Amino acid sequence: MPKGLKSTSSPIQVSASFTESAANTLTELRVDLQLNPLDNEVFVVHAIDLNGASPDLNANLSSATFASLSTTSRATIGSIGDSNVMAIAQKDIKNDGVSAVSFQQMAPETPTASNLEYIGIIATNDFFVQILGVNNLVAKAAQVRVYGERMRADASVYAALVQSEVLSS
Repeated sequence: MPKGLKSTSSPIQVSASFTESAANTLTELRVDLQLNPLDNEVFVVHAIDLNGASPDLNANLSSATFASLSTTSRATIGSIGDSNVMAIAQKDIKNDGVSAVSFQQMAPETPTASNLEYIGIIATNDFFVQILGVNNLVAKAAQVRVYGERMRADASVYAALVQSEVLSS
């Protein structure tokens, strides 16, 4: 683990599931980690499973389902090029009116714990999951499971992590 962090829990899993507010409408879910900011508590993320529902197969239309997990609230679906985004999942059906082909992308393809100690640190009390369908007939759902542990940070480390996270939005 990085210097300045001390474990305060055993490994835990945080899971959530939600559905778009309406078909093809960006919807965001806030997931509370119930961290204790008075004790400089942060959540060290070891792995993320993020799944979006499959898009609908529509005649003559390509469709998609996008999902992202971020450390701060977003007005759009995130990409791994955004500093506050920790994971994305995308499912597409490309349709030319004659034939259709499906594709799936996920990032990060999380390395095993033996290859990487952690993939990110959430310093504020929550994280956010976004879902957006494109050319779907019904609202799409997303599910997420975040694997990690609570840790206490030194005061200077905690201040730097919180500032970095808040400024990344």
